[in-house]
Amino acid sequence: MADNPQSSLFERAAAEGTPLIDGQTATFVWAGETAPQLMGDFTAWDNDPRAELFETEAGVWACTLEFPEDAYLEYIFVDDEEWVYDPFNPHRVSNGFGKPNQYFYMSGAQPTPLIRRPPASARGRVTRHDLETGGFLDGHTRSVYLYQPPVEQPVPLVVVWDGQDYLRRAQLPTLLDNLIVQRRIQPLALALVENAGDNRFVEYSCSESTLIFLARGLLPFARDQLNLLDPQDHPGAFGVLGASLGGLMALYTGLRMPEIFGRVLSQSGAFSIPGHEFGVFPLVEHAPRAPLQVWMDCGIFEYLIETNRCMADLLSKRGYPLTYRECSSGHNYTAWRNDVWRGLEILYGEHPQG
Repeated sequence: MADNPQSSLFERAAAEGTPLIDGQTATFVWAGETAPQLMGDFTAWDNDPRAELFETEAGVWACTLEFPEDAYLEYIFVDDEEWVYDPFNPHRVSNGFGKPNQYFYMSGAQPTPLIRRPPASARGRVTRHDLETGGFLDGHTRSVYLYQPPVEQPVPLVVVWDGQDYLRRAQLPTLLDNLIVQRRIQPLALALVENAGDNRFVEYSCSESTLIFLARGLLPFARDQLNLLDPQDHPGAFGVLGASLGGLMALYTGLRMPEIFGRVLSQSGAFSIPGHEFGVFPLVEHAPRAPLQVWMDCGIFEYLIETNRCMADLLSKRGYPLTYRECSSGHNYTAWRNDVWRGLEILYGEHPQG
């Protein structure tokens, strides 16, 4: 970087941080002899051409892009295929692959206040368990995190795929604590199931083995550990949540086990990959309509937006009760965290238990 470039743009970047937000525009600034390229949610990362920065005056480079005012976006600079960080932006977040992304909110967006810790008396209890897989999943054991809300009565259970990410990156138990204490949803328990790591694709691409583990291993264990409603007395009262491939598996779980999991929350569901649609499409189109309530969201900057629109259209045509929402965001846990409360309120806000 240049030491003291004389530029009002540079001075503003140094004073305010970047990108510089003006209404619906965001301006990225770099100082140096040459400029890196820019990629992020808005370039579909490396799937679309990277954005170029142009020299505005000697040693100062900039790129101005237009976004919705309620957008949350992540990005990074790239110089000769090496990631470099925007020195004017201190905000970083894990991308789940060992490197942080930088991020920003446009003027009409902000983090959900539901991630603030409530008073201790309003917090549920999270416990970690290593559950035997019975040979149905990869490895001999799988970590499961159970959340018991701070209430005495039996409650519905929501199973969460990619549970370790919803626990740490989406802060789901804290979010649930606040929704419950604010009486915005009925009390819920959680079973946050760790994924298979390198074998996650196999486990979540409409896997019957995953469903067997769920039915024979996880559900009996959760009933022993948590104060849950009886699914036989309250059919369809349980829910299932996931994002990306976990969102695909959430919908598949509901379609295959609707008598238990009657409420589905799918975030940015990976319902298809190029050249292949997963089994949820024929299940929705040709099988008898299952007694499901479905909530879906997806970011408008995601590569999965079209498959989510197709699934939402198909569910609606088949008569499924559906709430579908598009967000000004990309494919990441911050965006899912900031929006998932809407689905919880839709599916568990005003319905009686069971």
